[in-house]
Amino acid sequence: MKFQDLLAYKKSFDLAMQIFEVSKRFPKEETYSLIDQIRRSSRSVTVNISESYRKRKYPKHFVSKLTYSDAENSETQTWLEFSLACNYINEELFKELINKSEEVGKLINYMILHLEKFGVKYN
Repeated sequence: MKFQDLLAYKKSFDLAMQIFEVSKRFPKEETYSLIDQIRRSSRSVTVNISESYRKRKYPKHFVSKLTYSDAENSETQTWLEFSLACNYINEELFKELINKSEEVGKLINYMILHLEKFGVKYN
């Protein structure tokens, strides 16, 4: 199995791309603050999932990378809250993106709780 086949990877990648598209509509003055931060954190979720999969030979490293991914997912949710509060996105879009982020979080948590299903072997 490739890391690209992981459901958490696919869903987080799709969410990051949706956030990228949505953030194109944010005001230019947010380029180096909110836009940069929300794109970075949403992409980092996916990147850390892929890195964790390559580290699955070492259970503690696997969990560590997934924990980073989960933290970046929480950061993304916070940036979405700012996006809503600043009226850059509407309530409907906010709820959609948050729901997708929460689903990614559940998938990451599932991976952490079921290491053996992802090829993690204990020595």
